[in-house]
Amino acid sequence: MIVTALYAGLLTPLFVLLSIRVIRQRRAVRVGIGHGDDAALLRRMRVHANFAEYVPLALLLMGLLESMGTSRYLLHGLGIALVIGRVLHAYGVSQAKENLTLRVAGMTLTFAVLTVAAVACLLKAFFGLVSFGP
Repeated sequence: MIVTALYAGLLTPLFVLLSIRVIRQRRAVRVGIGHGDDAALLRRMRVHANFAEYVPLALLLMGLLESMGTSRYLLHGLGIALVIGRVLHAYGVSQAKENLTLRVAGMTLTFAVLTVAAVACLLKAFFGLVSFGP
């Protein structure tokens, strides 16, 4: 699963960065559990959690597709869209004055990846379909 591994490897540093941002804010406001009514900590926690909520399922679907011999073009398209979507979302939501355009664009790309990958998995599982190239 070389293609899925590539995108897992590209997304992991972003996850670690988001984790470090939460840890630093926790230390700054001295909050070990929860958010202590600190708006910046809550925002950082949600950016991190949102990533953790969506990326594993997207990578799992991509890995399943790859294991069923799906085209590398489709897999790379999904991976690129996922990386861009997650970066846009993280940046947009991380701003003190949230950039709603980037947040929506990031989630739209993420949902598109999940939807296309799920449909491709179903088509592949039920009918042996889905190629979209070599």
